[in-house]
This record gives sequence, C-alpha cells and structure tokens, in this order.
Amino acid sequence: MDEKRLRGLMGLCVRAGQGVFGEDGCLGAVRGGKAAILLMDGEISPLSAERYEKACEREHIPVFMIPAGLLEEATGRPGMAMAVKPGGFADQIRSLFSI
Repeated sequence: MDEKRLRGLMGLCVRAGQGVFGEDGCLGAVRGGKAAILLMDGEISPLSAERYEKACEREHIPVFMIPAGLLEEATGRPGMAMAVKPGGFADQIRSLFSI
C-alpha cells in the first residue's frame, strides 16, 4: 500500500464531500447503501471494529485497516473510521489495497 497516495486520496475525499465520519454516520452510510468502502484506523477498539465489520459484511462492503493515526492526519478529523461514498475516490482507494 502506498501510504502517501492513500493520505492524499483521503484528504481529497473529505474536500469533495465523499467521506462520512462518526459511528452513526459511518454505520448509517453502510446500512443505507451510501458507502463503497470503510477505512478503520489501526487504533480502533476491538468492539468498535467488530461492529463495523459485521455491518459491512452484511452489506458486502470491503473494510480496510489503515495505519494508526493516519485517519486524523490525512483528514484533519478525529475518529476511528471513515466511510467513502461510491465513486472514483472509493475505486482508487480500493485499488491501493489490491495485490
């Protein structure tokens, strides 16, 4: 994974209004079909991670763990998860995690 490129894409997502933050916002986007991928910070608690993973599994949305602290560093927003709306940014981020 190219961390520098991921950081840039995450920042652009926020500026373009393509990122959703907060537990309620992320879970709402996942359950409402308005999320293409979910990014979880490496410092997320096991209980929260499990909650997100189960919701994403039900909706067939990929979940990616990112390095601890990268979410806030890249977006300027505190939190442990970011849902990315469907579109070009989600596709580009997903491709960074592909082998």
